[in-house]
Amino acid sequence: MSLLTERIRKDVEKKNRAARSVESVAVHPTATEQEMADQVIQTVSEQFKEEISKSGLSEDVQKKIREYVKGEIFKIPVNDYTVKARIEKVVLSSIIGLGPIDSFLHDPEITEIIVQRFNHISIERNGLVEQTDAEFVSEEHLMTVINRIIQPVGRQINLHTPLVDARLKDGSRVNSTIPPISPDGATLTIRRFPEKAYTGEDYLAFHSLDEKMLYFLMKAVEGKASTIVSGGTGSGKTTLLNMLLLGIPENELVVTIEDSCELKHNRSNIRRLEARIASAELGIMSVSVRALVKNALRMRPDRIIVGEIRDETIVDMVSAMSTGHEGSLSTVHANSPTNLINARMPILYSMYGDSAFTPEAQAIQLSEALDLIVHVSRMVDGTRKITHITHVAGLEQRRLKLQDIFVYRDGKFQATGYIPKKLLEKMKNNKVTVDESIFNRM
Repeated sequence: MSLLTERIRKDVEKKNRAARSVESVAVHPTATEQEMADQVIQTVSEQFKEEISKSGLSEDVQKKIREYVKGEIFKIPVNDYTVKARIEKVVLSSIIGLGPIDSFLHDPEITEIIVQRFNHISIERNGLVEQTDAEFVSEEHLMTVINRIIQPVGRQINLHTPLVDARLKDGSRVNSTIPPISPDGATLTIRRFPEKAYTGEDYLAFHSLDEKMLYFLMKAVEGKASTIVSGGTGSGKTTLLNMLLLGIPENELVVTIEDSCELKHNRSNIRRLEARIASAELGIMSVSVRALVKNALRMRPDRIIVGEIRDETIVDMVSAMSTGHEGSLSTVHANSPTNLINARMPILYSMYGDSAFTPEAQAIQLSEALDLIVHVSRMVDGTRKITHITHVAGLEQRRLKLQDIFVYRDGKFQATGYIPKKLLEKMKNNKVTVDESIFNRM
């Protein structure tokens, strides 16, 4: 091998090592690096101004920009390849990327990105929130990135609309606010979801439940147990709901309804509906989850799946569950099954403006429609556990009677010894039987 060839090979190796060293870390450019990056950004912006205005940041335009940036970085009179790699990353993240949060979006362990201010960014990794040293250059830089995120999905954020809630193409959920409703500056929250739906085996591997609980849940879904998944914010309700969908037989017709589509599936017999907020600027009327539930009844579904109920939609959902749509599922925010029934349900029912429901009327409706409450909690170590599988066992002195079937207590999953005879009879009528030995207390 000639000396020239060897020198070129070593040079390439140095460049590759430099690129790898900054690939997955947050880059905080020095004043000098930022100055050099700003010069390249200005040159690139002028070079591609017309093309971007015509085609936007299409894949073709982005490819051209990347190649052009490499050429400009090569011209920088610096011998340190790591410095050049840092400057290149700063330039690309500013022009076509999402700045300091770019690397977080490519980390599968990160489930939430929380920009509290332009210079204060937190993340949730494996269920635990941690601070980062990443930050945007300025408030204007953060606003540029926010608009870069929401514009491709047809949303705007401005003084007339200072709050935006949107879904990205990859299914991530985005929320952003700007002054005056967030007086300390713009905020940005991105909640990410698994690229694929977790299976029951995944939940076992996560120690989120045990084999008996999984067996019972899958049988219950197959046997058309109408179920509500409850839990706190970030406890994993939607992810668990997604797993439960796997228990629905393939030949059944399913309609899913969500504020923003987050449920993932590979089934051919699911029709997805998504709510829409009003836009006076675009002349678009709102379409609520409640309106979609009513419409779904005309779509001949066997089951209706509502991603989350947070208002009077509960009345229409409960009505659907008790009038031919057994086995429907949804999620509701609550601290426990008891809290769901005694506190959250009365609040949701009170939002129903068409008529008032007495506590007794609510109890009667729920006892006729609802079979199971599955409660999931995020533990102090960041893990998620199914802490209750609870049977809605009917009425007792005009109040709903709840009976825990399985619980997570004292650090382990336990069967309580209670056998949900009424539910098992319903499942048997739907040609699904359960080995009752799973209910034995150990």
